[in-house]
Amino acid sequence: MLETEVIIDVPFHDVDMMGVVWHGHYVRYMEIARCALLDKIDYNYDQMKLSGYVWPVIDMRIRYAHPLHFQQKIIVKVVLAEWENRLKMTYLFEDADTGKRLTKAYSVQVAVDIEKSEMLFASPGIIYQKLGLSNE
Repeated sequence: MLETEVIIDVPFHDVDMMGVVWHGHYVRYMEIARCALLDKIDYNYDQMKLSGYVWPVIDMRIRYAHPLHFQQKIIVKVVLAEWENRLKMTYLFEDADTGKRLTKAYSVQVAVDIEKSEMLFASPGIIYQKLGLSNE
């Protein structure tokens, strides 16, 4: 199972007047974690494009269990949960000091052939290569 984590210190510009992180910024934190995970297999967005595919996000869900606050140090853990037909990543937001679970989420991306502008119904072989797996 491919996984990684990033630590984020919640900055002032991400919070509202009550010091709570605006809900849309969670997506940015997920993107930071997702890029860190993709870097581990040398298949981040530039490498995707060079391989002839783009992987747009087509689905996302965030469960806001507990709010994030200004200056809070959080850990965003990301796991590549599926790769055969799509890239599904699961996320867990935790307080870095207490380990308390704050938020759960997932995102789904699908491969689109750049040249044909067509979505693939199965992940291309390049993702298996990057993961060190065989799709045969």
